[in-house]
Amino acid sequence: MSIACCCPVLECVYCLACARWAWQKCLYTAGHESEHWGLATVEEFEPVPRLCRLILAVYEDDLHNPLWAPPGGYGINPDWVFLRRNDQETEGRAPPYMIYLDHENADIVFAVRGLNLAKESDYAVLLDNKLGQTKFDGGYVHNGLLKAAEWVFDAECEVLRELLKKNPSYTLTFAGHSLGAGLVALLVMVAVQNRSKLGITERNRFRCYTIAPARCMSLNLAVRYADVINSVVLQDDFLPRTTTALEDVFKSLFCLPCLLCLMCLKDTCTMEEKMLKDPRRLYAPGRLYHIVERRPCS
Repeated sequence: MSIACCCPVLECVYCLACARWAWQKCLYTAGHESEHWGLATVEEFEPVPRLCRLILAVYEDDLHNPLWAPPGGYGINPDWVFLRRNDQETEGRAPPYMIYLDHENADIVFAVRGLNLAKESDYAVLLDNKLGQTKFDGGYVHNGLLKAAEWVFDAECEVLRELLKKNPSYTLTFAGHSLGAGLVALLVMVAVQNRSKLGITERNRFRCYTIAPARCMSLNLAVRYADVINSVVLQDDFLPRTTTALEDVFKSLFCLPCLLCLMCLKDTCTMEEKMLKDPRRLYAPGRLYHIVERRPCS
C-alpha cells in the first residue's frame, strides 16, 4: 500500500480528533475547575453582596439621586461616604474610587470601580506589563497595576491613617471590580507592607475582596496573601483567565477582543505543568470563590 492511500485515513483521524475537541469544549463549563472544592460558608461569603453594591455605587455621580441603582438600592447611607475621586482627580492614574465609613459593620471600605471601556487611560494601566517585569515582596506583580496602587496609597495614606485612628476597632477593607479588583489586590499588599504608615500593627485588620480580578500576582504571592485577599469569579469569567501582557495592543492591526481571545487560546494550549513552573506567570489573587452553574453549554 502506498503512502498516498493512507492520506484519507489520516484526514479522517484528524477530523475526528478536531470534532472530539470541539464537542468537549461545548460540554465543558468552568464548574469542572472547582467541582472538588469545598463550599464557602455563609460567614465567609456574607460581605460579598454588600461590597458588590458598594463598588457599583462608585459609578454614580450623585448617590442621593442614583440613576442606576440595583433592585433594593445600594444599601448604603450616602452621608457616610467620606471621600470620592473621579477621573479628573485621579488624572488617569487609577480608576475612580471612594472611601465609605460603614458604621453598621465597623468597617472602612475603599471601593474602586472597574474598567471604563471609553477611557484609554484605563487600558494603559491594564496593558502596562511584560512577563517578569516587576518584582514585589519576593514575587512578581503586574507593573501597571502596582504603579496605580502605589499612587493611590501615597495619595490617600494620611486620610486612611486618620480614619483608622478615629475608629480603632474598625477593619480596613479594599474592594474592587475588574481593573479596580487588580488594583485593590496590589493596594492591600502595599498597605500590609507599610502598616506603620497607617498606624496599624495587626495584619488581620486588613481585608480585600476582588470581583472578577485581572491576573496580577505570581502564584507564591497569591498563596501568601490568601489570608487577606478574597477573589470572586463568576462561572467562565474572562478577565481572571486572560493574560494582560498586551502592552502593544494599541499598535496592533487587530482589535482588542481578538487579541485577548488569541492569548486565551494560547493559555489553553500550554501544558499546565509548564505554566506552574514559571515563577513569573501571573494569577488571580488570593483565595478564590467560584460561583458556578454546573450545566453543559450553560
